[in-house]
Amino acid sequence: MTVLTDDVISEELRNYGVSATADICSAIRTYISLLLHWNRTISLTAVTDPLEILRFHFGESMFAASIIANRNGRLADVGSGAGFPGIPLKLAIPALELVLIESNAKKAAFLAEAIRELALERAEVFRGRFEDFCSEAPEFDFVSARAIGRHEELINWARGTIKRGGSLALWLGADDAARVSLNKTWQWREPVPIPGSHSRTILVGVAG
Repeated sequence: MTVLTDDVISEELRNYGVSATADICSAIRTYISLLLHWNRTISLTAVTDPLEILRFHFGESMFAASIIANRNGRLADVGSGAGFPGIPLKLAIPALELVLIESNAKKAAFLAEAIRELALERAEVFRGRFEDFCSEAPEFDFVSARAIGRHEELINWARGTIKRGGSLALWLGADDAARVSLNKTWQWREPVPIPGSHSRTILVGVAG
């Protein structure tokens, strides 16, 4: 099994356009250790090899960091699950204010523990469905969702919670990206292929 040294992490993340600092490398090792510990009792990820976790979860999540123009903005990660892409994006852009939205109580408990373990500031967990998130909360600059269906419902919800000009980023297969792009209430960019993937893309829509 590959040992995730700083050099290994830096080399792998470079493929996703990420420059990993020593602090990021340390946080990733801590996060993976915590993830695999919790994964023994609750289902967080089917990927259990640390190197594959680094690539599939961290690399593919952090690949979207270049999309986030407002580095001091507010990010909602919907259906966060094990914290991807929200927590890796927070590690890449520490100034982001992060809200992890997760309806599963056990997964929400893991996310809260991850925030504590990594000492992340301006980060919180909302345990509930995205539809139930308080409409009186400040609007988001950016909304992300990596492993969630119900795309039309999510898109409609995001329109009411995201600032004008804010971005919605969806991690989708090529076919789903083509279908979602047909929704003309958003200004969709061309889907961006994820490095090392045959069909996974990141689709970004801008709120008009």
